[in-house]
Amino acid sequence: MKSIIKLTVILLLLPALVAHGQSASKISGDSLSLSQILNEVIYNYPSIKKAQSDIESSDARIGLAKTAYLPDVNLAGSFALLGPTTSLTMPGLGSFHLYPPDSYSAAINISQTIYDFGKTDKNIAFAKQNKELVGLSVDQLKQKLSGMLVGNYYSIVFVQEALKIKEEELNTLNVHLQFVQKKAATGSATNYEILTTKVRISTIENQKTDLLNTLQIQLSQLNSFLGKQQDTKLTVKKSLLSPQIIAANDSLYNFAINHRSEMKIARQKNILTDTHLKIVNAQNNPTLNFNGTGGIKNGYFNNKYQDVGKLNYVVGIGLKVPIFDANRTKYNRIQAQSEIKSNLQDTELTRRAIINEVIESKSNTETALKKVNQSELQLEQAEQAYSLADTNFKAGVITNLDLLDSSTAVAESKLALLKTKIEYSINFLKLKIALGEQIY
Repeated sequence: MKSIIKLTVILLLLPALVAHGQSASKISGDSLSLSQILNEVIYNYPSIKKAQSDIESSDARIGLAKTAYLPDVNLAGSFALLGPTTSLTMPGLGSFHLYPPDSYSAAINISQTIYDFGKTDKNIAFAKQNKELVGLSVDQLKQKLSGMLVGNYYSIVFVQEALKIKEEELNTLNVHLQFVQKKAATGSATNYEILTTKVRISTIENQKTDLLNTLQIQLSQLNSFLGKQQDTKLTVKKSLLSPQIIAANDSLYNFAINHRSEMKIARQKNILTDTHLKIVNAQNNPTLNFNGTGGIKNGYFNNKYQDVGKLNYVVGIGLKVPIFDANRTKYNRIQAQSEIKSNLQDTELTRRAIINEVIESKSNTETALKKVNQSELQLEQAEQAYSLADTNFKAGVITNLDLLDSSTAVAESKLALLKTKIEYSINFLKLKIALGEQIY
């Protein structure tokens, strides 16, 4: 039926989210729960690992900023030949060179920042805040990936259950086909009834083929998420959420604003831009440095006017006070202030988007729950109607085709109820993620 295909397409486009799971070693050919799938993918998916490596990179940036507290030590050495050289001869003292023809030196150099008036502290604070932003981005990525997984999971659940319903329809149709064929043999049924039943069987077979194709595609996507071979045979456990009480709007809004990763990211960006402005303002702060050099070099004469190497050193402190930096700090400050204003507007836009998403998700959840109740009533009525139709058919009041219509109505009602329950589960989970609840 066309309605089945429409239902399948709709489900393929529905995102959502859910819960926590078990390790990869427990993922096998058995039916998989949603928690197993989430756990395996969330902790092993390449994009998550890549994002987590960015956290390690952030740690490196923090360490790099802290290196400004440490001294810079290096060893330097040189050797040179000079020629021609000038020499002097003094009676009784012999000859000596005014400059040594071969000169050498070796020294250890040390440079240490004593105080930079807060520049290093601000750079370290910026690096730490950036790490927090990266961590929030990882959480956001996990939530988005969970949504993709739940959409995939519920698509598979729907197709698996729809195939069962279609198989029941086929069994019913085949039984009726045998029945009308026997009646036709006795002349109490027409070829029209036989052909009509066969057409219905063919229609259901085509629907099964479409469902099997959809199932293959969805399982291929699931295998891709799990990092398995595309042809790995998997089944999923049917898990639908039961109705739950939803809080008032104001409570939902406040909870979402405080817990959504998007809002946390927006706030963290505001903190980063504030710190960036402080860094810019500190660029023209003075810097007090210590410098020292100690080693050995030749070019020194002893009391016999012989060129010998001697230990030597130089120590001192230096103060650097920027006076004019060609207006670089001025324009960097303007840029930083502009970023602050822009981020404040982004934060407000994020807040509004979150509230709209909460409203939409809550409305969809409540609507889906009403449809579940209506579908349950519809199925109950369809089953009662089929029971009456079966009784009337046996009594000869209605035809075989009338009974088949009633049977089809039951199957359609089962599919409708399944669809509405899945819609409720998805929309409720969308509401949870809209509120910022961690569902993996």
